[in-house]
Amino acid sequence: MSGTVRGISEDMDRQIVQAVFDEDAISSTSVGMSDLSDEILLCILRHVPVCDLVRNVANVCHKLHTLCRDKTLLTSVSLSEEYLADDLLVRHILKRLANHVQSLSLNGCYWLAGSTMELLARCRGVTHLDVTGCRLTSLRLSRLLSSLSLLRSLAFDVTPGFSSAQLSSEAVDSLSRLSELRQTLLTPSYGVVPCCAQLRKLMLQFDISDVTREGIGVCCQLMMGQSSVPHYQQLEEFTARLAPGEVNQTLLLLYLAVFTVHVPKRLGVFLVSIPGPNPAHWPAAPSLAQSLGQRGDLEALQLPRSWLDSLSLKRALEGNSPKHLSFSRCPALWPQVFQSLLEGGVRDAAQLTSLNLSGINKVLYSECRSVEDQLVPATMSRLADGCSNIKQLNLMHTHYHHEDSPGLGGETHLCASLAKLARLRFLTLPACALSDSLNTHQITKDHTSHSPLFLGLKKPPRLGIQNYKPDCESPLSGDSTSGLALLLAGCPFLETLEVIGPGFVSALPRLEPCTRASVEPRGMCAWARGVGDAHLAALAALTGLRRLTLAGLPGVLRGTGLVQLTRQCKDLQVLSLANMGSLKTMNYSPALLDTLKQCTQLRELRLEQPYLNASASFFEALSCCSRLQRLCLISRGGAFDPSAVEAFVERCRHVVMCHMFTGGTLVACRTLQKVLLDRFSSDRPALSVVIYPLQHEDLTSVIRDIPLTLLDRITLFQSHVAQPPHLSPL
Repeated sequence: MSGTVRGISEDMDRQIVQAVFDEDAISSTSVGMSDLSDEILLCILRHVPVCDLVRNVANVCHKLHTLCRDKTLLTSVSLSEEYLADDLLVRHILKRLANHVQSLSLNGCYWLAGSTMELLARCRGVTHLDVTGCRLTSLRLSRLLSSLSLLRSLAFDVTPGFSSAQLSSEAVDSLSRLSELRQTLLTPSYGVVPCCAQLRKLMLQFDISDVTREGIGVCCQLMMGQSSVPHYQQLEEFTARLAPGEVNQTLLLLYLAVFTVHVPKRLGVFLVSIPGPNPAHWPAAPSLAQSLGQRGDLEALQLPRSWLDSLSLKRALEGNSPKHLSFSRCPALWPQVFQSLLEGGVRDAAQLTSLNLSGINKVLYSECRSVEDQLVPATMSRLADGCSNIKQLNLMHTHYHHEDSPGLGGETHLCASLAKLARLRFLTLPACALSDSLNTHQITKDHTSHSPLFLGLKKPPRLGIQNYKPDCESPLSGDSTSGLALLLAGCPFLETLEVIGPGFVSALPRLEPCTRASVEPRGMCAWARGVGDAHLAALAALTGLRRLTLAGLPGVLRGTGLVQLTRQCKDLQVLSLANMGSLKTMNYSPALLDTLKQCTQLRELRLEQPYLNASASFFEALSCCSRLQRLCLISRGGAFDPSAVEAFVERCRHVVMCHMFTGGTLVACRTLQKVLLDRFSSDRPALSVVIYPLQHEDLTSVIRDIPLTLLDRITLFQSHVAQPPHLSPL
């Protein structure tokens, strides 16, 4: 017996020794980076920014040095968000890339000197070049184009002082071969369009102010002969996005003048976005729509509200299979849009991937609003069935009131219809669409009438705010999030979500005029007040969420739902909060601090609240967002702690944009702005610091000096869902 035991023991010892030996062998032959194949290493290096490739990775070893010169890594290069790349580094990179790069983007590199732009001429093999937002004069552009004979795609800014007469014959020759042109117009001009005889894609962005800095009106008289008809003969795509202003609309009509004479045969994309309730009329729009519908190859369409009638729209869509449609602020087209999409008005509705129905409701909200003017779940359900491949859907400035849905008996919710869109990734919803019922408590409180005789003696009501507790069921919520739960179950892979109250108007809008005439009075939609902390907590189910916008949600009480949301959405990179809860006080400050401490992946933060207190505790919590790059605070009655701001910028070394528009004095704002710029500009070449009183009369001039790429991205409020694909800043 003892011998048997001894034998078993010895056998176990041998197995243990062998196991240890095998473990040592495995550890001694472990695979390192240098043992990976070139193909695998190249796949990894494709995700490394080019600045790091050239400056760091290439110096690790001989093998990586060789791989970093591989043409697959250097053929297409973007420096757009390389905020720490100064002129010296960019020049070094351009020298390294000169013989390899074919597609080069410096879009939004506003900090680079004009002399650095001249080095682009060394990249003679470039076919696609984007220098939007860069410092480029007419003469520099001329020298650049003269060297880039292979160029086929160009994007740049037309700035004040631009003159096509300064372009050399070699530059004009290069422009004549362009097939794609994108111009951002900051001054009335045709830019280089008259020189481009073979354009297939023309994309325009109009950002011209109606008055100069001196207060003089801008004139928009151009020579009609410059926009010669032959230059549009081969055009396939025309896209134009306008900022508010009469000059922008006048200039657009000059660009469109040639379409009244001839519509290009291959035109399949026509996107024109004009903000405001009364866009300039263009008489040729119906004939253009008819021409677009005859060929059967329409891919994208957007026209202002006054340009089309129902019959013209029907003709434009008939027999086509569009991929992008936008009917933003086109209430007259409301019936025809759904008729075309649902009743065979298009050849293949399943091809549609982007749909913008923002503000398509017939009338503005009022207490006697007809249910026919709301989104109907049954109609949206049919839309989801027919257009099953929609990835982007924008329903901003629309309404849905669950209790008033006709003939549904409270059983079907709009969110249940939208849940059928399994491929949906980007969504904008009106806040009222998340509510399951009318907030009768708020309605009663808001409509309680008092005799004028006793108004002066009325005792102010005692305010009580109920907390939402994540770990227990609130008796007041009941099934208030049941509709939202259906949406989250059907669309669990949403990457971008915007929930915007129908009456929300930002203090700094991007593509809307600074007036309440075109939108609804704030807070009038009682159903939106029923969306609160419980709904925010429910959004925690979207674990893959990357971008979140919450604006105009008066029903948010303490913001505890926001804490639970960010606890689960670990990959949130962009967060925009505006006018949450009461506008008379900042009632979710503690929850906001807890929220920020959890946003470790956050890159961009925009906060707009009338009484935001940017205190030391706020910036201490914000410092937990170690990857934060862009910050924008907007608060007309808010204050800030200068020393806390400075300490925050010092701790968060990736911050390159700090825009604060508050209630502080002009002296305090300018002092802090100067301190930040003087202290951190040397280490952060792209640093943009703008601190200014929100209600100062010169604010418009200050905003005009901010790089347009930052205005588009964060500073000025706008929706980023289902926008014109070629002009979206993201």
